[in-house]
Amino acid sequence: MAMGDSVPTPRISVHQAFGGGLVADVLLWRKWCGGVVMLASATTFWCLFELAGYSILSFVANVFLLLVVILFFWAKSASLLNRPLPPLPNLEISERTAGKIADELQVWVNIALSIAHDITLGRNLKLLLKVKVGVALWFVSFIGSFFSFLTVIYIGVILSLSVPVLYDKYQHHIDEKLSVTNKIIQTQYRKIDETVLRKLPLPSKKEKKMQ
Repeated sequence: MAMGDSVPTPRISVHQAFGGGLVADVLLWRKWCGGVVMLASATTFWCLFELAGYSILSFVANVFLLLVVILFFWAKSASLLNRPLPPLPNLEISERTAGKIADELQVWVNIALSIAHDITLGRNLKLLLKVKVGVALWFVSFIGSFFSFLTVIYIGVILSLSVPVLYDKYQHHIDEKLSVTNKIIQTQYRKIDETVLRKLPLPSKKEKKMQ
């Protein structure tokens, strides 16, 4: 091989990108039983709540009611027949776990509020185009105007069981198309940045100090 030849960078497989565990095996249909169970469960729930019009709240309440009745009769029969009681774990959240969850939520909420604050006051107008969360929220809102929440979740399950498999099979061709698309988007963004964003008036340092 000549010195000038470029060494191809190793590609990370889709299985490794998903962690290489059980989740990756299910999404890539390497354990087809898990994929079938996931697809069948999602289809059942979608048909039950979306097509049949069954209420989620009533379904959850009926499931818990049935569970409580079964455990009640199990405990009564166990006391009469001198059998062990049903094994019920202690369903509680420790203060340490609750504190970690609260701290993590506080960090993310503060970041989101800080970004929204800067965008609202016009301190960083370029940030509005760079924030991926805003684009994702707009896309979800656009999709939500055509489908219900359950339908969106069901479509997400279908895509999670189909897109990774297709990408794993045609990774090289898809990467080439995505590279070309990324270059086009970067070019268009530079044009917008040069023609529009740089001409927008930004608040001076004195105005920022006054705020």
